[in-house]
Amino acid sequence: MQSYTIGQAARLLGVSPDTARRWADAGRVATHRDESGRRLIDGRALAAFSIEVGQGAGSEDAEVYTSARNAFPGIVTAVKLGDVAAQVEIQAGPHRLVSLLTREAVEELGLEVGMRATARVKSTNVHIDRA
Repeated sequence: MQSYTIGQAARLLGVSPDTARRWADAGRVATHRDESGRRLIDGRALAAFSIEVGQGAGSEDAEVYTSARNAFPGIVTAVKLGDVAAQVEIQAGPHRLVSLLTREAVEELGLEVGMRATARVKSTNVHIDRA
């Protein structure tokens, strides 16, 4: 499973590294250390925490999350596979995006909960790019 540094997690959550570090210090999200001593957050734990943060979005102290050219970099929080179709949810800062795409596309991209991905929005379509 992929792990993220505090800085990477902060970018995915749409907050400053200091905020992400404070959340980790307060025990809101679990961290572990790699061989070089860097603090890392497990991808699945970050996915679950990003949902929690997204649901609390809109508070006065929340940072504004903007997108450039309708791209929403975030973390995959759910993948539901059917026989032919699939549903992928991404939490991008305070934004929850859901894309309906083919099962084949999800498998080709190797999408799974906890990995980075970018949702691209055009009109009513949401396209997923693997990070």
